[in-house]
Amino acid sequence: MADLPPVRPTALAQPAATATPAGTRPALDAVDILVFLFELFAFGTLAVWGFTAWPFPWNIVVGIGAPVIAILLWALFVSPRAVFAVHPFVRALVELLVYAAATIVWWTSGSPWVGLAFAVVAVTAGLVAGRRRLP
Repeated sequence: MADLPPVRPTALAQPAATATPAGTRPALDAVDILVFLFELFAFGTLAVWGFTAWPFPWNIVVGIGAPVIAILLWALFVSPRAVFAVHPFVRALVELLVYAAATIVWWTSGSPWVGLAFAVVAVTAGLVAGRRRLP
């Protein structure tokens, strides 16, 4: 064993000064809060639609199932702590899918102007938030 050279561990490289420390994330601003409120509005819209647009046995299933599916998609792909790190295009596509579902619900329930206004404002806020996330 005396023939082996001495091995000393090298010091770990220091993280860059611009990197965020572990366990922290950037502060929220007004755009992030607006996008979150639009997501909540879309989930609520899907729940109300499910409970009101279907007959009795199906209204429970659709009223609970539609927002649960939308929330699951959001949690898997769109949320800040998403389970799957996907390309920004896929993230935007999933977000648009949830917004489009809520817009279609408003459109088919006899309130096309609410659906159109929601679509324009939510997609604009999502576009601004998505552009800020890009490197």
